[in-house]
Amino acid sequence: MLKHGSLAVAVVQRQVMVVQAARTHGQRERWVDVYTYTPFGERVFLASSVPQARISSRDILTVFPEDEGVREPMTGMLELPPQAFWEFKELSSRTQKRYEQLFSAQLSSKLRRRW
Repeated sequence: MLKHGSLAVAVVQRQVMVVQAARTHGQRERWVDVYTYTPFGERVFLASSVPQARISSRDILTVFPEDEGVREPMTGMLELPPQAFWEFKELSSRTQKRYEQLFSAQLSSKLRRRW
């Protein structure tokens, strides 16, 4: 599933982040050890405040191809190519919309119960 150093987009603590595999993981493994990166600017990501995490393999939204051309200008920093950054933004937007829909549905069901 993920080789050591592979990059992916995943949900970590209810936030969409770029993650990097801390070690090689098999396809049947339920948990994945990753390094987490948060967006800093246009295509640039910095190591998050919790740089290492163990996430469910179900939380991985997409895995970037190895030949994607990701740069690491300095330790703790990643620069994604335009296509990968666009994909991150798209997945982030979809996840945000889904959370908003869930919140809205929950809120409306509570309001109906009151009346």
